[in-house]
Amino acid sequence: MDHDRAARRALDVCPGSTSYSFPRCIPYARQLPVELAANHLLEVPASISPRVRELAQSWRAADPNPHAIVGRALDFFQTQRFRYSLSPGEYKRNDLEEFLFRRRLGFCEHYAASFATLMRLAGVPARVVVGYLGGEFNEMGHFYLVRQSDTHAWCEVWLPDTGWTRVDPTNVVAPERVNLGFESFLERSASASEMSPGFTRTLARKPFFAKIRVTWQTLNYAWDTRVLGFDAEAQQALTNEIGLPDLRPVSLLFLSAIIAAGFVVILATWMQMQARAHTDPVQSLYARFCAKAARLGAPRDPTEGPVDFARRAGRVLPQESERIATISDCYVGLRYGQGMDSAMLHRFTHEVRLFCSTKN
Repeated sequence: MDHDRAARRALDVCPGSTSYSFPRCIPYARQLPVELAANHLLEVPASISPRVRELAQSWRAADPNPHAIVGRALDFFQTQRFRYSLSPGEYKRNDLEEFLFRRRLGFCEHYAASFATLMRLAGVPARVVVGYLGGEFNEMGHFYLVRQSDTHAWCEVWLPDTGWTRVDPTNVVAPERVNLGFESFLERSASASEMSPGFTRTLARKPFFAKIRVTWQTLNYAWDTRVLGFDAEAQQALTNEIGLPDLRPVSLLFLSAIIAAGFVVILATWMQMQARAHTDPVQSLYARFCAKAARLGAPRDPTEGPVDFARRAGRVLPQESERIATISDCYVGLRYGQGMDSAMLHRFTHEVRLFCSTKN
């Protein structure tokens, strides 16, 4: 970007689910068309109060040089105790006087709009520019994440020697908002006012959760660009990379179905293996024992403890009462004891298998 904010080369930006391409821009002409300045860039609402008009005209009367007018306007915002706030309350429509002389409270849109109006009243062509300020670089995916909270508004004034020149009145009122970015500004504001920035925001800054957040952002970015943005051009590039430049759509669909089916099989197998790896063998064996007891006429109540159940099941199945008691003792020892006893686990497994082999 040059000082006119024009791109010197083509840019491709993917801030989120939407990709933007910025072609190379031709720098602005140094001469402002007279009809453009007269018809558009000096227009102001008719409802502006005399007090606001007098303020701008006093700057021009002191020195008509546009640079001097801009400097006086910035001094006004810096010295008159203006404050930056995301909750300034509601202003009446076109009530610029209330903002400039009484409340002096607002966010970037208030400052940009009021500054542009004052510049036009003083005879300096001006316009409001709305865009984004800042962004977060994702080192894993090598892209910038630009959020809606990064929106910002500033001014551009036309100066004879430099053309369109950026002037940000918010920078003189709350420079930390411009220099730190929105997220850091909120955190510093909360700290300065002895307000908690919130448990969720604090937790998100922890290294472990920050890594999870970056990974999730990268996955979302890959989904947006590689799946949702998978058009015919991207499809052709992919087939060329894998050595299938002449693959027809039907063949590509068939190949994709095979790959997807294989992926599903692999995923299902992996999930099954994970489930087996995390299964408690003691609990699994005891569940088999309870299921067999239920088939033999002694179902276990969900609220019934293992000792009480063993006593009741022993009365219902007297021929298996001794084995039921042994299974219960082993289960209680393995489940609630100090540690896993391999000998007890072996006996527990053996007794459960013998019990489950009992004919109904």
